[in-house]
Amino acid sequence: MPIAPSGEQFEIRSGPQRATIVEVGGGVREYVVGQRRVLDPYPLEAICDGAHGAPLIPWPNRLADGTYRFDGSDHTVALTEPDKHNAIHGFLLWRSWQAVEHETSRVVMRTRLHPLMGYPFTLDVQVAYELGDDGLVVSTTATNLGDRACPYGAGQHPYLSPGHGSVDDCTLQLDAATRILTDNDRQLPTGTAPVQGTRFDFRTARRLGDQQLDCPFTDLARDADGRAWARLTAPDGSRVELWVDEHHPIIEIYTGDTLSRSRRRLGLGTEPMTCPPNAFQSGRGLIRLAPGGSQVTVWGVRLNSG
Repeated sequence: MPIAPSGEQFEIRSGPQRATIVEVGGGVREYVVGQRRVLDPYPLEAICDGAHGAPLIPWPNRLADGTYRFDGSDHTVALTEPDKHNAIHGFLLWRSWQAVEHETSRVVMRTRLHPLMGYPFTLDVQVAYELGDDGLVVSTTATNLGDRACPYGAGQHPYLSPGHGSVDDCTLQLDAATRILTDNDRQLPTGTAPVQGTRFDFRTARRLGDQQLDCPFTDLARDADGRAWARLTAPDGSRVELWVDEHHPIIEIYTGDTLSRSRRRLGLGTEPMTCPPNAFQSGRGLIRLAPGGSQVTVWGVRLNSG
């Protein structure tokens, strides 16, 4: 049997819930409750597209020109979005991860990022996926194994599923007061703007229609547990709900319009982010990991069948 492009598949289950985590990139390829898709999957026989389900480490989103300065030294990394002259989503999308724990409802994926050109630091990264009463909960732990501080940011790229069809007939509710503005050419930050009175105001649930989105949102309202929520409700009333902990001040919403024609708008990219785009250059929201220091970030997603 040929090896899948996403490598070894690690299935976890809890009651009617089932998720598949993959070796390549360490992400979640699919998550269903019964026959209902919670996260939009990509096929077993296909290469992961649009970073579907993948951890974005050691930075989410874009880094202009692949360059940054940290502690007085200049660094340059490879451009992975060459048409826009950016480096995007860190280094771990195409690396092999190992399952260091695998139980019926839980798997822990691990990889080590050794020093490389433009990022001369050593990170141990573990992502734990667990199914339970709260749906799928994802905990990411990064530890600096080096002898000097390193810059760090994290995110992940799940796509909320409408179940069937496109996201057009779904409603989105995201209680975020501010949108991070980006330029049209390279999608790099240019400032911020309040969402009130604009087509980007989803604080009250609103139908997506044909609106194209690839926007980071911030100033997130939080519940008593410190969670901020994004909710995608399908025409049949079922609702997929994603939450982020207090370490994620930003959620990016992406309607998938730049994916291949057959894959567009089948899921809503809803990306937890610890920092805004281009944080390695701007320093905004950038985490400084001391030698031996760790950072734990948590998000989750679940189906509310209404």
